[in-house]
Amino acid sequence: MRLAVRFLDDVIEVNHYPLPQIEEVSRGNRKIGLGVMGFADALVDLSIPYDAPEAVAFAERVMSRIRRAAQQASERLASERGVFPNWEGSRAASLGLRLRNATLTSIAPTGTISILADCSSGIEPYYALAFVRNVLDGARLHETNPRFEAALRAAGAWSEDLVAHVRTTGAARGVPGVPPALARLFPTATDVAPRAHLAVQAAFQRHVDNAVSKTINLPADATPAQVREIYVEAWRLGLKGVTVFREGCRARAVLERGSGEATLDADDPGDCPRRVCG
Repeated sequence: MRLAVRFLDDVIEVNHYPLPQIEEVSRGNRKIGLGVMGFADALVDLSIPYDAPEAVAFAERVMSRIRRAAQQASERLASERGVFPNWEGSRAASLGLRLRNATLTSIAPTGTISILADCSSGIEPYYALAFVRNVLDGARLHETNPRFEAALRAAGAWSEDLVAHVRTTGAARGVPGVPPALARLFPTATDVAPRAHLAVQAAFQRHVDNAVSKTINLPADATPAQVREIYVEAWRLGLKGVTVFREGCRARAVLERGSGEATLDADDPGDCPRRVCG
């Protein structure tokens, strides 16, 4: 953690800023955003379903430890390099914390870097166990969750027909032949109830200085009232932001569940009400 904080602080120093005003604020506050990715993978490796209370407790433990270690690292840097220039009158000063950085933690979506790291993105559950990834050159990449396939084999449940079924639907819950324990362990984004999504996000947010990137995926028949309820609950939990995505809102998405054959035609916006999808 100490190395990560030092690296992020160094980035502020060597960065090229487009405007002098941006440089002044960035160097004055020296905000960094240490975060995580691969949360869904970690839960599977620990045999914890994403929508189980244990997942919330695990999120709390992980992020509180990261936050504590990041603060200690920033305090060490402050003793070496000095506190951030705008320290006087800051929240850190009011708490008696001599920090090198005004903020320390954030949860980014990590969509691209998680691909490079070969892990799940940010703190999201698996979007699907099988999906099509649409890339910039128009290519369509079919992917299947390797952890799920390995778990099927370990349980003695793997078969060509079963995997083909999962590749068509993108999910394990409700699929005949998938052992109940595995179906429970491998929920996809739409399997997870909105309150469970929010509970995980809130656990991270309690230990994050900045915002937490989190998407709540809703089925195509979600109503405006349901979307409103999610945003109100997010506000009640003290979240700094949340995203709601209703299935079918976009004619072509980066990820398509299952085989992707049911994706809307590019000229067909679907029946998505504007007040739901934006």
